[in-house]
Amino acid sequence: MHKESNAGINARLNWLRAAVLGAQDGVVSVSSIIMGVAGADGSVRAIFAAGVAGMVAGALSMATGEYVSVSTQRDTEQALLEKEKRELEEMPEQELEELAAIYRSKGMSDETAHIVARELTAHDALAAHADAELNIDPNDLTNPWHAAIASATSFVAGAIIPLLAVMFAPISIHITVMSVAVIIVLIVTGILSAQAGGAHKGAAVVRVVLGGVAAMAITYGAGVLFGAAGL
Repeated sequence: MHKESNAGINARLNWLRAAVLGAQDGVVSVSSIIMGVAGADGSVRAIFAAGVAGMVAGALSMATGEYVSVSTQRDTEQALLEKEKRELEEMPEQELEELAAIYRSKGMSDETAHIVARELTAHDALAAHADAELNIDPNDLTNPWHAAIASATSFVAGAIIPLLAVMFAPISIHITVMSVAVIIVLIVTGILSAQAGGAHKGAAVVRVVLGGVAAMAITYGAGVLFGAAGL
């Protein structure tokens, strides 16, 4: 059975954290926009239109930013792998000693470190050095398009919650229903983000919920002020 490398495991955890944070960003951003327009005494149609516009703009912004970020990271990783490949071709003995030294620093004896280094080098020298020295899995580099799509999707997954609440709840209580729905989503994503990062769930949930509520309250207040001023 193939055992996933540390680099691969870390990448999966980063993906999970990014997805949860993207959903949090979506639900907070769009619910705040809706609160701001509602505070300005906007109609349900205006509120919904602003929410949809915020969802589309946010998803595109997230996708673009993630694509650029991951493309830069991938270029850097590929450059490091090319450098490592050249060093393995030009000075294999020095690279073998370097790999053995890494394993010695982890607590292996000199003899065991050299045995492990030689066996891993014989199996896949580049993969062994990339994992030990760079914490990179050369066979599992992040695809910028996948990252962009995942980021946009997670944002939309969060953003759709306040939009659905506004769309289907009775007009007289649609803001209240939306606020409750948003808080529930923030509690769930706070728990998931804490699990992904190994943090304390209670503290994470409190931070996420307070941040989301503060964002909605501030934008609602801004909407009230601008609405009262006739802007």
